[in-house]
Amino acid sequence: MQQTRTMELGTGLFVLLGIGALFFLTTQTTGRNDFDADETFAVQARFENIGSLKTRAPVSMSGVTIGRVTDIQFDPVSLEAVVTFVIDSKYDQIPDDSDASILTAGLLGSQYIGLQPGGSSFFLEQGSEILYTQSAIVLENIIGKFLVGGRPEGDEE
Repeated sequence: MQQTRTMELGTGLFVLLGIGALFFLTTQTTGRNDFDADETFAVQARFENIGSLKTRAPVSMSGVTIGRVTDIQFDPVSLEAVVTFVIDSKYDQIPDDSDASILTAGLLGSQYIGLQPGGSSFFLEQGSEILYTQSAIVLENIIGKFLVGGRPEGDEE
């Protein structure tokens, strides 16, 4: 009888610690606010497909978070997504011909905007638009193309 009670308490404690660990991991990995800037400037970029990019997603350059996505709209004329994001004002030396890509953190992680510097002597400023963009790679589309069209075009046996 005593051994059963000890086993039940041990199992209950183990489950409780597991739930506590999951709660801790959830609070540490979601909704992180590692971008805190007093002064920012807004920049826009247009993408054909933003995948699952969300507002508050990070904007990074060389792995450093320099901004945050603030707004995502659909342009019915160009049929593109218009993403507005803010960049910390201390990073005011980003060339205006830089390119923006929608990247994924890890294999199935959240999406963010990654900036690659250009070579222009003019810099991004309030209201600038990044012209060179690369849309999100949608994993489902790649898998679908692989499953449906397993062979390259023109490759007949």
